[in-house]
Amino acid sequence: MLNNINNNSRQAVQLNNDTTTPSNMPENLTNSIYTPAFLRNYIGKLVKVEFLIGTNNMQDRIGILLDVGASYIVLRSVQDNNLLYCDIFSIKFVTISNNSFVYNSNIYNSNMQYGM
Repeated sequence: MLNNINNNSRQAVQLNNDTTTPSNMPENLTNSIYTPAFLRNYIGKLVKVEFLIGTNNMQDRIGILLDVGASYIVLRSVQDNNLLYCDIFSIKFVTISNNSFVYNSNIYNSNMQYGM
């Protein structure tokens, strides 16, 4: 499963880095003062994304950042290898890992019982 995640991440990075930026691409995808353009620099990285749902409910998702559009991000979940299509406008915090991706289900499960 880990190799599959890493292969998919590399493929996404390669696809996004090999394409040239068309002149008609929206500025929010090319100028890093905007969230989508900033996040595009981290495609292929392990991220923890925290979303505000409603007025006071925070939810987080952890995965490999595969794609970023003007209004969405796509993560590959580290829990079950599913794709997560996420609304960019409800994102409040993004933690970007500098470390190599190594998934350890024991760490994740122990964090869950403490509400992390």
